[in-house]
Amino acid sequence: MTITLPKADWAARADLPALIAALGAQDCRYVGGCVRDGLLGVPAYDVDIATRHLPQDVCARLEEAGIRSVPTGIDHGTVTAILPEGPVEITTLRRDVETDGRRATIAFANAWEDDAARRDFTINALYAHPDTLEIDDYFGGLSDLDARRVRFIGDARERIREDHLRILRYFRFQARFGAEPDDEAIAACRDLASTLKGLSRERVAGELLSILKLPDPAPVCELMAQLGVLPVILPEVEDEGIAALADLVAQEKAQGVEADPIRRLAALLPPDKVTAEQVASRLRLSNAQRKRIGIAASREASDAEDPRALAYRLSPESACDRLLLLGESIAPVTGWDVPRLPISGGDILAAGIDKGPLIARTLRAVESRWIEEGFPGEDRVRAMMVEEVARATG
Repeated sequence: MTITLPKADWAARADLPALIAALGAQDCRYVGGCVRDGLLGVPAYDVDIATRHLPQDVCARLEEAGIRSVPTGIDHGTVTAILPEGPVEITTLRRDVETDGRRATIAFANAWEDDAARRDFTINALYAHPDTLEIDDYFGGLSDLDARRVRFIGDARERIREDHLRILRYFRFQARFGAEPDDEAIAACRDLASTLKGLSRERVAGELLSILKLPDPAPVCELMAQLGVLPVILPEVEDEGIAALADLVAQEKAQGVEADPIRRLAALLPPDKVTAEQVASRLRLSNAQRKRIGIAASREASDAEDPRALAYRLSPESACDRLLLLGESIAPVTGWDVPRLPISGGDILAAGIDKGPLIARTLRAVESRWIEEGFPGEDRVRAMMVEEVARATG
């Protein structure tokens, strides 16, 4: 029976026909996530095309059609077409020549099935004809998609040995699309978990954060922990961390907060600033992410006593992180514009305190009272200043 891709939003893009005409409908296919997501009826954020044309030929055809292109990965066969409704990646059919678990040596191919055979999961190896949207399925991806089964193409261990990151990709796709885990996939991920140590920290971090950004990553993180996969990349995580992640996800949903992978990583880790910053450094996270996760890990029960004071001292974002991790409401700081102290050191000087450290101490004293009183207006702050100046000068 012929299966046809439903009219997904992306397939109706007005800028795609010109691209398909430039490549030739007989020589290209939509492939991967856009096909899979179109069959599931969920939004697809990227459109990918596989083609028989070599990369240089793709560039030439696009130039002739007046379509700008960028050679984003031309050595590996990928050219990106810059279109009005968003970029489209076009990749020449490939087959693996040699792999070492971290990178692959590829050769360009001419057969669609060769290209499909080098992909990771059956549900990602579905191709759609651009003119008819009929699906080509070489490895049972349609039945797996219907059964919500994430299955490696061919031998699971062989696929993982080709690229060790596929272990983490399996759990990400299992969390997104899977029902019952595939026994062969689970066994292979468990037995080859140690191979993750050979990957770059950036690749591991990228996949880990993608998992944590999913609607509910707690169950799959628990499964990864049970199989010995999570301890390889995050040995700091204990049972309490898995429970804390589940609690955080529940809080985010209850309070209508968008999922955030950095906040969720903080939930997984012990509430210890040094440990959190060490993990962030090991994963090569940005300085901003490292600082944020350290602040989140420094949470204390007393943070919930005055949420706005917390937001003033840290930032609204960090205050929300801590409150959510503590299971507290973020309503007091949601949409709150953090005020500025209405006076400065110059006002203290004009009020009668000579230059020196006493000015800073007096300003801090006024600021502390201002925070404790709930950020009153300028008149009240100036009255506090007079009192503190009098106290400071005896």
